[in-house]
Amino acid sequence: MSTLFDDRQCTLGEGPLWHPERSQLFWFDILNRQLLSRENGAPRSWQFDEYVSAAGWVSRNELLIASQTQLFLFDLETEESQKLCDLEADKAITRSNDGRADPKGGFWIGTMGIQAEPGAGAIYRYYKGELRKLYGDITISNAICFAPDGSTACFSDTARQTIQKVALDADGWPAGDPELFVDLGPEDLKPDGAVIDSEGHLWNAQWGANRVARYAPDGSFVEAISFPAKQVSCPAFGGAELATLYATTAAEGLDGEDEGKTYSADASARGQLEHRVVL
Repeated sequence: MSTLFDDRQCTLGEGPLWHPERSQLFWFDILNRQLLSRENGAPRSWQFDEYVSAAGWVSRNELLIASQTQLFLFDLETEESQKLCDLEADKAITRSNDGRADPKGGFWIGTMGIQAEPGAGAIYRYYKGELRKLYGDITISNAICFAPDGSTACFSDTARQTIQKVALDADGWPAGDPELFVDLGPEDLKPDGAVIDSEGHLWNAQWGANRVARYAPDGSFVEAISFPAKQVSCPAFGGAELATLYATTAAEGLDGEDEGKTYSADASARGQLEHRVVL
């Protein structure tokens, strides 16, 4: 059973992040170029000049934010920004999309075409000051998340309707070729953002299906949580004991009053603490 967490209607809500030191949820409305949150029960927002989509936490007041052209450090209190590196700044047709910090302190970030141009996107890892391209020919990068022990990463290209997994080495870099984890094609489901809980189960938002679905470490379906909004875009664990599952949604192309809002639900498992990005 889901409940409404924030009633602001995001055109493209994405990238929810529970900041463990602040006990506060942050998320983005990509197309309106905003970072959103709630403080002391009231809505809070920060406006940017270009698309922003995903973040990792660096300190109590600092987030690493991925935007259309760069990764930058953002101070929530002073609102000062510091560029860390370019992110496809020379490609006018792309923007950042899904991203998450890994257990080693690296930050994985995917890109995509602003109009979802086929194969225009990629997935990168930012680690200790270096941005390295991991995978190319991605149409809509999504579902970036990590096993609790840091042994594997998952990601998807929504257009291919599959979620992949790949083994990681001791420094968190891919150690082999990606393998199929979940094939959603037979059900015609579209994998969007995902997060892995403390038991190693993956929770995947499925665009257009009103739900976040849970999959066991062997890729088998376990359960799903339903939400009022059709276009559920990304989940995040937070709240007391990380037992609440938050979900962002998107109103883009829809006119229902439930669309684009941010929801929460009691989960059957606890999440992992989001990892700190090591600059």
